[in-house]
Amino acid sequence: MSTARKMRFGIIAVTALVLIISLTFLGCGGSSGSNGAAGPAGPGVTWVDVTGTSVQAVANTGYMAHSTSQVTITLPTAPVVGDVVQVSGIGAGGWKIAQNAGQSVITKDITPFMTARDSVRQWYAAASSSDGTKLVAAVYGGRIYTSTDSGVTWIPRDSDRNWTSVASSSTGSILVAVEDGPGKIYTSTDSGVTWVPRDSDRSWTSVTSSSNGTKLVAAASGGQIYTSIDSGQTWTLQANSIVASWSSVASSSDGTKLVAVANDPGQIYTSTDSGATWTPRDSNRTWMSVASSSDGTKLVAVANGNSQIYTSSDSGVTWTPRDSDRNWRSVASSADGTKLVAGENGGRIYTSTDSGVTWTARDSTRYWYSIASTSDGTKIVAVDFDGKIYTLTNPSTSTGTAGSISGGQYGAIELQYAGNNTFIILSHEGDLIVQ
Repeated sequence: MSTARKMRFGIIAVTALVLIISLTFLGCGGSSGSNGAAGPAGPGVTWVDVTGTSVQAVANTGYMAHSTSQVTITLPTAPVVGDVVQVSGIGAGGWKIAQNAGQSVITKDITPFMTARDSVRQWYAAASSSDGTKLVAAVYGGRIYTSTDSGVTWIPRDSDRNWTSVASSSTGSILVAVEDGPGKIYTSTDSGVTWVPRDSDRSWTSVTSSSNGTKLVAAASGGQIYTSIDSGQTWTLQANSIVASWSSVASSSDGTKLVAVANDPGQIYTSTDSGATWTPRDSNRTWMSVASSSDGTKLVAVANGNSQIYTSSDSGVTWTPRDSDRNWRSVASSADGTKLVAGENGGRIYTSTDSGVTWTARDSTRYWYSIASTSDGTKIVAVDFDGKIYTLTNPSTSTGTAGSISGGQYGAIELQYAGNNTFIILSHEGDLIVQ
């Protein structure tokens, strides 16, 4: 063989090897040509290179969206339980998974699909039972509203007041709410049907509850911190607490570990003895909201005025800045502290599933004033000041042809049919848009 032929043969061999490695990296053991012919791609799955703008998917097939325009892949019309459909965005146009009539995709752990509830009001505060069935929300200059069906319907309670904060026991039966000053603390032992005024008139800004609703903590702006060990019947001024413009308090499930933030600007303060003594933490910032895991070990706090999210994994001793500078307003945590949700005032909702290390933007730009989540972090209730209440329950795409999932170049997804016209997501890569 001549030297020139050997060189050409070597170039062809190297090119083929690079192609094989590239396809293997993409999860494609084999590939089609640009005309759409399929090739084997691993156990039970073949891949199709789609250069057009649409294709009807068939079961156990992967589709490489290989176009400068968005490629629409419509789900199989008659799938069998266990069937798989995979999509990878190769081209710059990205891809869109379209649904047939009656079909939907459970989108848990990707982009939450928030549902607007009730009417436009000056919503200011929200809280949730541990399972998300019982919710409570309060209006500044309006009434308290409760729901027993995860936010589908809401009932007005009590009177018009300048409500600033609400908290709930794990069962949702014991509630506590505070109003701006001069105002009082109000408690309920019947899931918000009736309310009893407690303590003296102060400018109350925040309240929190232990999981059983026995230990309560309330903070006043320009005042101190007060605690109760009898579900709010009597209150004790914690003499060692600092006089500050308190904006938020949070509690461990047993009410022993507490965390409070001030916004004058002020510092973060923690307590390990139910509020008897307090220790200043971190630097002065305009702190707006703080949340705690059930054991009080993992904490998350947000500050206003183009500041960051801060997390702690040692009960507040040290803090780590996360994400970007935004006008943060509210934050909530799952019981184990791994799933977090934060709301921006005049921005979006952001979620994290790794205790705040990384964050993903969700939903639309609104004035998110308060956010609460269930103990497992899968259900969220958030209120928009001068907007509505929004809930996330059993997140999924819209049913039928109105629903879809879209991704961009290098984004990917793997779906499996679970029966009853429902698909679940086995894996995904990149930012996805859910409708």
